[in-house]
Amino acid sequence: MKYNKWTVALAALGVVSLASAAKADEGLSSVQTALASTTLSGYVDTSAQWNFGSGNNYLPPYRFGGTDKADGFNLNVIQLRIEKPLDEQDWAAGYRADLWFGPDANVLGTSSYGWGNDSDFNIRQAYVALRAPVGTGLDFKMGVFDSIIGYESIESGNNPNFTRSYGHSIEPVSHTGLLASYRFCECFSASAGVANTWGNTINERAFNPLWSNDARAESYKSYMGSIAFTAPDSWGFLSGSTLYGGIVNGFGSSGNYGETVTSYYVGATVATPVTGLRAGVSFDQINIHHVDNDNWSLAGYLSYQATEKLSLHARAEYYMDTVDGGGTLLYWTPVGKAEVLALTATVQYDLWKNVISRLEFRWDHSLNGNHLFGGDTDDGNGGAHLKNAWMLAANVIYKF
Repeated sequence: MKYNKWTVALAALGVVSLASAAKADEGLSSVQTALASTTLSGYVDTSAQWNFGSGNNYLPPYRFGGTDKADGFNLNVIQLRIEKPLDEQDWAAGYRADLWFGPDANVLGTSSYGWGNDSDFNIRQAYVALRAPVGTGLDFKMGVFDSIIGYESIESGNNPNFTRSYGHSIEPVSHTGLLASYRFCECFSASAGVANTWGNTINERAFNPLWSNDARAESYKSYMGSIAFTAPDSWGFLSGSTLYGGIVNGFGSSGNYGETVTSYYVGATVATPVTGLRAGVSFDQINIHHVDNDNWSLAGYLSYQATEKLSLHARAEYYMDTVDGGGTLLYWTPVGKAEVLALTATVQYDLWKNVISRLEFRWDHSLNGNHLFGGDTDDGNGGAHLKNAWMLAANVIYKF
C-alpha cells in the first residue's frame, strides 16, 4: 500500500503504526464509497405579502397562509434534502430525508406525538427506498412519505402558484407506512400502500386511547391507492398529458376528531395545440365519517410559458364547506357554511440563476352571503365583516 509522506513520518516517530494507518485508510475509503452517490440539495423560500385593508383577524384558511404572514416579510421554509436515489440495478436501494426548518415546518405538523409543532423543525419525508426485480421493477418506500394524492406539491416552488388551493389544504400531508409503486408500461402506473393513520403525525397510532376518545383496534390501519395515465407520443399535441386518480382512507388522527376519514382525488394536466400553454383540473373531496361533513373543491389551472424566463399562471377554484359553524379541517369564522370562489394570478420571471421569483394576486370571495374575512376583535361573530379578501404577494425561492 502506498502511504503519504506525513503518515510515513509519523510512523518513523512511533506516533502511528503503518497497520493502523492502513485500517484508517480502508475505513475512510468505505465511507467515501457510501457517500459517493448521496446528493445534497434543497431551497430557501421567502415572501413578502400585503393583505388589502385593515383588520385581518380572519384570512382565507388555505395551508401555509394565515395572519402570521399578512402585511410583512416572511421566511417561509428552508428545505434540506439528503438522498441516495435508486439506480438501475435489479436490487437497488436508497433513501431520502427531507428536513424542514422555519414557520412552515410548524404548519406541516409531522412532529411525533407529544413533541408539539412549534419548534420550527419537522421531518417532511424520511424513507428507505427499495426495488425488487419483479417485471419492470417494483419500487417500495418504507418510512415517512408524501401523500400520493393531489394536484399541487408540498413544495411551493413546484407549483404554478405561490399560495395553495383549498383542495390542497384538505388533503393529507404525509403518512408513516409502506408504499409500493409499479409502472406497467410507459403510459400506465399505479401505487398502493398501508399506513398507521390518514394523518401526518409520525408514528401515530389509531388504537391509542390517550390520543383519541374513539380508539380503534390494534389491527386498524389506513389504506391508499392511486393510478396514473400518461398520453403516448402517438396522441399528437396531447402527448405527455396526464390523468391521475387516488383515494386515502383511515383514522383521521387526534387533530381531526378521531374519526375515519376518506379523501378522494381526480386530476389532469393537458397539453394544448398552443405552444407553451397547458391546462389542468383537479377535484378534491373529503368525508369525515359520522360527522355531517362533505367538503370538496373543484379547481382549474392555466399555465403559459411566454418566453424562456417569463411564465404566466392562473387558478380558479370553487370550494364548499358543508359544516354549519365552521369547517372541520379549515377554520372559518363561526357564521355557518362556507362557499368560496378563489381566483389567483401569478407572474413568474426567472431573472437570476437557480432563483424562482414571482408576483401573485389572489381574490377570495364568499358566495353564500356569509362574512368570512377581516375583523380585529371578537364581537360574537368572530369579528369577520367582509365577504372579500385581496392579497398581493412576492415570492423568491433559491434552489441549491
